[in-house]
Parts: sequence; structure tokens; C-alpha cells
Amino acid sequence: MSRKDYGRIFERIAADNQTTAAEVRSNIEAAIRAGIADPDAAVQDEWAKVPCKGDAPSPEEVLRYIVRRAKKENVDVLFRRYFKW
Repeated sequence: MSRKDYGRIFERIAADNQTTAAEVRSNIEAAIRAGIADPDAAVQDEWAKVPCKGDAPSPEEVLRYIVRRAKKENVDVLFRRYFKW
């Protein structure tokens, strides 16, 4: 998926929640920071599974990981309203 595709996804989520794409992205970034800071070892193990280029995954990297995992577990139907497969 391209950066433009992710932008459209964030815009769709924003529209569904009466907010902006920038706010959606900001909320995802805050959730990532909170998750990474969680001291629980099980939580840390899950975050370690998310491939990323930097110290912390970007919202796009987290979204890519979630979608791939959902497809693998056959629950990708949950995302069909946001994606064109």
C-alpha cells in the first residue's frame, strides 16, 4: 500500500468518527507510544512483532501489521469497509 492509500484510510476513519485524518493519525501515534511504554512483558512481546524502520512503528507500519495478521487469521472482514483488496 502506498502512503496515499494510508491517507485515504485515515480520512475514512476520520469521517466515520467526525474528526480529521490528522487527529486520527495523532491518536494512533499516542496509542503506539503508550503501548511501547507499557512495562508488561507480554505487551512488549507483541510490540516486538511489529516490523518497523525506527525505534517505534509508524501508524502506517502498525496498520500494515494489523491487516496482514487479520488476513492470516481470516478476520480481515473487519477491515473491508476501509480497504479495497
